[in-house]
Amino acid sequence: MRTIRFYVIITVLAFVAVSCVENSSKYKAAIAQRDSLALQKQIMDSSYNQTLTLLNDIETGFSEINQTESNMKLNLKGVEGSTNKRAQIAAQMKAIKETMEKNKAKIAELQRLVGKNSKATAQLQETIKRLQTEVDTKTAQLQSLQAELEQKNIKITELTTTVTEQGKNIAEQSSTIEQQKTTIKTQDVDLHTVWYVVATSKQLKDNKIVTGGGLFKSKKLSASDFDQKNFTQADLRSLSSIPTNSKSVKILSLHPADSYKLVTGADKKITIEITNPSKFWSASKYLVVQI
Repeated sequence: MRTIRFYVIITVLAFVAVSCVENSSKYKAAIAQRDSLALQKQIMDSSYNQTLTLLNDIETGFSEINQTESNMKLNLKGVEGSTNKRAQIAAQMKAIKETMEKNKAKIAELQRLVGKNSKATAQLQETIKRLQTEVDTKTAQLQSLQAELEQKNIKITELTTTVTEQGKNIAEQSSTIEQQKTTIKTQDVDLHTVWYVVATSKQLKDNKIVTGGGLFKSKKLSASDFDQKNFTQADLRSLSSIPTNSKSVKILSLHPADSYKLVTGADKKITIEITNPSKFWSASKYLVVQI
């Protein structure tokens, strides 16, 4: 009988220990930090994938330019008197110029991405320099080739873009930028959004924000049943004080004691003053105050 009683006590203590860990400030702070790091990793992964795609596209573009240039030089050897070859050479030169313009735009986009990333490696910076040097070298080679074609009286249709096409490109770029701004703004809001509620014990129970209470029972915050609409949403960066309009308050949610003060006004009513916002909201993004 004593043995059974001993194991029952051990089991109860184990459950109490787990509950204490899950409700400790260190545990909740670790959960909040994990969520923040997960969001940062998502943003970094997106930037990395964009960079990798651009690098692959640029290298593919240069490979296509080299191949087309090689074929065009072969055609130049027997161009005299051949109308078909002249037309073919003109088309090849036009294709080379188009690919060059695309590569220049992608290198500029790559430089923009790397410029925003303070952790960009030196190797990546060197790769971009190499690509830019290759663009400059190819541009000089194309100018020389263009002069050779003109000597052979081969006219190349220059790359031209109508005003309508330019307007379309600008509109598409603007749309992409706006979408990126919206995404960043949403992520920023999510990171700094907090909720608080100031209510009586009955109101908190009726809205399923707390459970329990009574003789020898302490109130517990509900983990998932409460409705967020019963809370006031705020930005932790601008929320410095919360009036309770009550002479007696009890903070039920977990917040470090050295991150806030309870200030009593001339009317004896208490205001919660948050002295260290980041620390105050580190364990929980929800503040529950009973009046």
